[in-house]
Amino acid sequence: MNAIEIRGLSKSFRGMYAVDHLDMTVPVGSIYGFIGENGSGKSTTEKLICGHLAPDSGDIKLFGKDYTDPGVRVRVGALIENAGCFPGSSVYQNLKMQCINLGIKNADEEIKRVLEIVRMEDNAQLKFKKCSLGMKQRIGIAMALLGEPALLILDEPINGLDTDGMRIMREILVDITQKYGCTVLISSHILGELEKIATHYGIIRRGRMIMELSAEEMDNRAQVFVSLKTKDMNGAKALLKAEYKNVKEEDGYLRVYDIDDTASIVDFLMKNGHVINEIKKNKIGLEEYYIELMSEKEDK
Repeated sequence: MNAIEIRGLSKSFRGMYAVDHLDMTVPVGSIYGFIGENGSGKSTTEKLICGHLAPDSGDIKLFGKDYTDPGVRVRVGALIENAGCFPGSSVYQNLKMQCINLGIKNADEEIKRVLEIVRMEDNAQLKFKKCSLGMKQRIGIAMALLGEPALLILDEPINGLDTDGMRIMREILVDITQKYGCTVLISSHILGELEKIATHYGIIRRGRMIMELSAEEMDNRAQVFVSLKTKDMNGAKALLKAEYKNVKEEDGYLRVYDIDDTASIVDFLMKNGHVINEIKKNKIGLEEYYIELMSEKEDK
């Protein structure tokens, strides 16, 4: 069973498709990275899944049931746009009000549970307006976790966070899936961070899903290359281009693609009088893979 199964989902505004016959499959227990440029339809898709918008057509199933089923709706938690907290109220008070809205009876125990998950147990009495951006995002996740949802939907939760804030957020999201068995659908523009935690990816463009793949599949598709620096970059570049098919100069390095044999490159350059200052093996990351994929789609 999948946590989310979407087939042929469409939503238009003033005759323009924001989501255009989209298909999506999110496995249970996954961290699904939802990727796309601004205006590609990520937030609209998430709002449709949450029931904040009504689709024009298509099917949405959550854990095998229609997404409007009351029994399945209570299994979904979401943080889209912002936490919607009262600035002058404390973290505890905001969570208590949400517990009342959700009809949660053991509110104090539930608040303690979610605050521990998001590393905020020592800040329960802090007023929301005095919280940092990272803390506010974690409070929003805590609110979404009230009631122990099986599916958590997050829209850009790591944007704007500093390095430490992103690290904490990564740890929280991994804990949510591994310790509590929750499936996470997360959209983000910070692909380098997403790559560290996602188990699956969905890439959307102009409202259409253009690719879904697992992290393992993405890793297998990613090009390997050797990057190096020499004293004579121009001379080495010309020499390498004559010997290898795909050589580029990027980010101050010469990159030789589709090869990971550093020894042969070192031997080749040294025999031709080039001194290598630095050399290492690399593999294209999620961000570069995404940019390359978008470029290919633009050309077609």
